[in-house]
Amino acid sequence: MALSRRSFLKACGCAAGVMGAGALAGCGGTGGANASGAAAGAAAGAGPDGVSQVVITMTPSSEPAAGFNPLVGWGAGEHVHEPLIQSTLIATDNNLAFVNDLATDYSCSEDGLTWTFSIRDDARFTDGVALTAEDVAFTINGIANGEGAEADLSMVQEARALDAVTCEIAMKRPNNALLYTLAVVGIVPAHAYGADYGEHPIGSGRYMLEQWDRGQQVILRANPDYYGEKPLMDRVVVLFMEEDASLAAASSGVADVAYTSASLAGAVPAGYTLLNCASVDSRGISLPCNPAGTDVVVDGDMVYVGGNDVTCDIAVRQALNCGVDREAMIERVLAGFGHAAYSVGDGMPWSSEAMRVETDVAAAERLLDEAGWARGGDGMRSRAGVSCAFDLYYAAGDSTRQALAYDFADQCAALGIAVTPKGASWDDIYTRQYADPVLWGWGSNSPVELFELTYSEGWGNYAQYMNAEVDANLEAAQATRTVEESYPFYQAAQWDAATGTGVAPEGAATWVWLANVDHLYFQREGLAVAEQKPHPHGHGWSLVNNIDRWSWS
Repeated sequence: MALSRRSFLKACGCAAGVMGAGALAGCGGTGGANASGAAAGAAAGAGPDGVSQVVITMTPSSEPAAGFNPLVGWGAGEHVHEPLIQSTLIATDNNLAFVNDLATDYSCSEDGLTWTFSIRDDARFTDGVALTAEDVAFTINGIANGEGAEADLSMVQEARALDAVTCEIAMKRPNNALLYTLAVVGIVPAHAYGADYGEHPIGSGRYMLEQWDRGQQVILRANPDYYGEKPLMDRVVVLFMEEDASLAAASSGVADVAYTSASLAGAVPAGYTLLNCASVDSRGISLPCNPAGTDVVVDGDMVYVGGNDVTCDIAVRQALNCGVDREAMIERVLAGFGHAAYSVGDGMPWSSEAMRVETDVAAAERLLDEAGWARGGDGMRSRAGVSCAFDLYYAAGDSTRQALAYDFADQCAALGIAVTPKGASWDDIYTRQYADPVLWGWGSNSPVELFELTYSEGWGNYAQYMNAEVDANLEAAQATRTVEESYPFYQAAQWDAATGTGVAPEGAATWVWLANVDHLYFQREGLAVAEQKPHPHGHGWSLVNNIDRWSWS
């Protein structure tokens, strides 16, 4: 039987809900401490040349297809993380506050259209050349003008070096989201950037690429000339493998930290503990808000079928939000290793308490009854000849999403709503993304996803909900001079009680969020994993943001 998060915490003697990921890592798992486990940990901590080393497994999708190139997707791609090989202008601490890295200071003009960064003068690339503001400008312009870049710097007009240690960024429009992106954009050398940079990266960060065997592993080693605090871990070996192979790598002692899932969390190998990292890795379902036939045109000429005759009814969307028992779902599907999700950024400074909704099946039933969705002899609902039914798409290769989809469908059936889960490839899902509900995975340590999933013209507005007041609040949030000033505007976009507008469950209810998934790992005893920031979506590089502070005891 799978070990649940609650029973795991009880076994640790720790109180659930009052400790962070770092404290949880210090609790004992089911593996149990023993001399052989400690010895294995000590042996594993030494590399072939005697330096300190850690071996970590990651999903195959964590391998960067284009290599370690920030101008394509490394660091600021789908799953954001610190680039390690390259330095960034700024970074975030464990509380997600901005801190300086290459920058020694920065400021924004009163109109929000000019950012000025002062750069430290002691950073050098691993080829010995000094890093200057010219490299910063080259990197930012390369991303802003690059068609294949995954980092979003579309708000940038131009970056320019005023002198060796000063870079100025001219904006097309005020947008403080720039800071969130710059915190994960690695600076590349203008003098040494070429077509093969991703395979042979030159950076100024904490680590250097020692070896890359495509489809198998990446080996990083500490940069001896790094300007900051010397890394405690000299070498990092990352093995790319599927979930079952990850378990085998821990069971055989090959890996020091191996990712796993709730379904395997009870199989903690001897000599290991269970590391539970808090996340904002949310699973939610987009609910098309327009009737069938409302096609969507993207990029001027790409036409997608859009709209849904069931989810376009706000009563259905609101009923789905209050009629689902998220806690029961998390126990059944995630063995308790997660917590209820109500938005794409629960617990973040920009989140809104108005997104929270308590399970109330009776209220859901009333909403459907009052909207005219009547039950038939089979208990399922219909209105004016239209069945209260829809397909729910999910990524076919994801067992967790599949289980969530079927649990959701079972709960909907009790409400009289017929939901048919459909596992499909992403290529197939994208053709249906505006017409059918889709079970997505999102989560970021920035409000960018909230903006894009909610804004009328956002790339993630799958619900196709468009509201001028919501858009105005989102635009105002990005236009503030400081990120702290943006929070009330983001919250108002989710729900503004004064105007009765927003995407919250009591309003437009454009999504039904289900669960935030805990990120679980088997951690070898004797390895001290530094305190983690909340992990964004994706099991991968976010774990090693602070790998330089890990150590062996």
